[in-house]
Amino acid sequence: MKNKKTKCEISAPALRRSLLRWYDRHARTMPWRTRSGEKPDPYHVWLSEIMLQQTTVATVGPYFLRFIEKWPTVEVLADAALDDVLHGWQGLGYYARARNLHRCAQTLRDDYGGAFPEDEAALLKLPGIGGYTAAAIRAIAFGRPANVVDGNVERVMARIFAIPDPLPGIKPRLNEAAAELAPTTQRGRPGDYAQALMDLGATICTPRKPACALCPLSEVCKAARAGIAEELPRREPKADKPLRRGTAFWIEGPGGTVLLRRRPEKGLLGGMMEFPSTPWKEHPVSATPDNAGLPISGVSYDLPGTVRHVFTHFRLELSVARLRVTARFEGDGLVWCPPDRLGDYALPTVMKKIARHALKHA
Repeated sequence: MKNKKTKCEISAPALRRSLLRWYDRHARTMPWRTRSGEKPDPYHVWLSEIMLQQTTVATVGPYFLRFIEKWPTVEVLADAALDDVLHGWQGLGYYARARNLHRCAQTLRDDYGGAFPEDEAALLKLPGIGGYTAAAIRAIAFGRPANVVDGNVERVMARIFAIPDPLPGIKPRLNEAAAELAPTTQRGRPGDYAQALMDLGATICTPRKPACALCPLSEVCKAARAGIAEELPRREPKADKPLRRGTAFWIEGPGGTVLLRRRPEKGLLGGMMEFPSTPWKEHPVSATPDNAGLPISGVSYDLPGTVRHVFTHFRLELSVARLRVTARFEGDGLVWCPPDRLGDYALPTVMKKIARHALKHA
């Protein structure tokens, strides 16, 4: 199908007025949102938008409140130790977000005096800020016209215009459709409009069983009029995630301490603490300490069962091998930790699973 320019059947200003009237009555209450007439804190807008990537509002709320209590400003966050920030992030997943959050705070402190730039080009140069986040900050924090398109907005656009082609291929068309409707001046309340679309997608125009009878845009929604709203947007079938395997080592030293190792800053779970393991591969290497990058030898034995975890792009199955050493050894990124103090370190979920497995079977 040709990529034809999408056109709306009613005026964009009329659609925005209908949506904003609905939002003024039904806006969700969130800890990072301000009341009508109050100026949003750009720090709160940025922090919430980073946390909300790949994470639900219900999950993010308590994390957001704990973050702003412990790190109330950009400067305080920038001065914090990365380990503390990663520890505070535990449970939100996608830890690259936390590392970029910390780097971005330091850049804002060092280059912008702790203030957020309003210019889109400057925002896009900051660590961890892409097109969507830059647009959200411009619109919500500064009231500047911007095209803010997340998954909720994509779904609303696909239905308003009844675009039948599947995601992800139609993302450019959905972005174009959203741009047609977005406010072009500050008088159009860009921040409220962006949040109204998100709320509409989250509460009315939901993935399943959309409440079209309650929608302020139902009269102009092509999919609602055709009775196909729940069918859109269509999606390409997902490919099966590949399976990787490996062996994690639960290494006990004198005094019952357990060995932890910091992962490289770049890559999956970068900068987090781990139980050393062999590489995670489709065809795993032999389960020896040497293959886990450990300068030790000794007889280990496998604990019963396996640890399973699902990442964005692959599934993981790990055996857990227990090994006792008579003397501690040192090295960059190595830490010997009592099992009851593991909670002091930034352990990703898969490593917590390994700890529970080892403590249960060791």
